[in-house]
Amino acid sequence: MQYKQCSRGHFYDPLKNVSCPYCGVPNLDVPGITKGKRKEEADLQSACVGETVPKRENAAAEEVGRTMGLIEKTQGIDPVVGWLVCIDGADRGTDFQIRSENNFIGKLGTNDIAISGDDAISKEKHAIISFDPENTKFVLQAGVSRGLVYLNNQPVYTPTALTAYDKIKLGQTVLLFVPLCGEQFKWEASDK
Repeated sequence: MQYKQCSRGHFYDPLKNVSCPYCGVPNLDVPGITKGKRKEEADLQSACVGETVPKRENAAAEEVGRTMGLIEKTQGIDPVVGWLVCIDGADRGTDFQIRSENNFIGKLGTNDIAISGDDAISKEKHAIISFDPENTKFVLQAGVSRGLVYLNNQPVYTPTALTAYDKIKLGQTVLLFVPLCGEQFKWEASDK
């Protein structure tokens, strides 16, 4: 199948279209599409012609670097604010540190909390534990994966407050929530 390229760079199938379907039809007062390609069109174009469209480089994003949490930004440290301790599952006896703000839980090491021993846990963002440093509150919410998250044997569909020693189940793993920060303690700016 041989594709043609119009003067504006669009690829089209000449067996289906006499002229470029993206540019509109001349002399028929039909408005053309001139605002660039949709993602699907770009992917189709790349797949049909066998050429790769180069990725756009975003120098500004690279210069910014990684996002810093509020405590890290104001105090210069990213301290532990609590732990998850595996009490049932392949990683039984292992502790996982919870840091300030959002902590993504999944199987891969790219997550903030990586539980690699359970194949029923999604690779990325199975669940999220958030610590709000301004209100010293912990919240559990389901991630963007197929698997469900349970808190004390109840499914989590909306962000839900955590209390000390709550049990969180992901896949076949049960985690015990142990907070460090709360009414008794919170990280304050150092005098040094």
